[in-house]
Amino acid sequence: MRIEQLEYLAAVTQHGSLRRASEKLHLSQPALSEALTKLERELRVTLLDRRRSGARISREGRELLPYMSDVLAAVDRLRHAAGDQRTDTRMIRLGTVHAATSALLAPAVAAFQERHPGTTVEVRTLPQAQIDEGLAEGTLDLGLVDVLDGEDPPFGLDGIDLLHGRPVAVLPSAHPLAARAHVSVEELRLERFVAMRPGHVMHRWVQRTFGPELPPAAHSTDGADMGKALVAEGIGVTVLPDYAVLGDPLHRVGAITARPIAGDQTFLTLQLRQRRALQQPLPVRELQAALVARAQEDRARSASAAS
Repeated sequence: MRIEQLEYLAAVTQHGSLRRASEKLHLSQPALSEALTKLERELRVTLLDRRRSGARISREGRELLPYMSDVLAAVDRLRHAAGDQRTDTRMIRLGTVHAATSALLAPAVAAFQERHPGTTVEVRTLPQAQIDEGLAEGTLDLGLVDVLDGEDPPFGLDGIDLLHGRPVAVLPSAHPLAARAHVSVEELRLERFVAMRPGHVMHRWVQRTFGPELPPAAHSTDGADMGKALVAEGIGVTVLPDYAVLGDPLHRVGAITARPIAGDQTFLTLQLRQRRALQQPLPVRELQAALVARAQEDRARSASAAS
């Protein structure tokens, strides 16, 4: 039995089919199938259901998967212990959908830098699907994503809830709707709208809330920061999680403002993600702790302001 055979089976489980797993592993499908066939012979169990439509993990394979995950987690710990002894210098790769970057991420990185001045934090702006994929493949150490209430991390990833919030209408401060205590969906439907592209949590919100009747004039962008910049320039209005707006520099200087959406009961969460059961190097754990601590401070300030 080889470690890569277990990794191959985990990839088939994660990506849903032999074909997609072979693409992600950059391995030919026949070679991947042969490696898993040898593992089946050694374990004397059928791990894949092979059909005309493709091969997927079998019931027996799913039952053995927790044991294989334990082995892979132990291998990860061994690799990090053997090859990552230095904790003073390293690059930490963090993917973000650009939510709460000013209010949470930037202060957390500043606090982390004081403790690890020789460690570089590389912040990559990516769609949520690419962040989850990068975490699973090991090209990212940590990820910051927005999730709708009830959404769970993909298989193999763990999530820590940092901030909870609600969707808010983001408006230029001089916009007529800024004088309102709440903004309705129907009012937003009449405005030139800045939508988030597919893959962003607010794209899912817009599709669910507006349905087929989208605003007649709409722009689109990949991230919250560009969306706020377009709103500040008077290009249109948008909807974002409140924690992605409140405390943002454009909000602090009065270029944009936020208003609750009347009748909307959606809850959103800013979640910190990483690979499950992976023993992270010390700098990664400390950056994670800095993000959690900053989120706790933000929640405490919000609770104090509400009371």
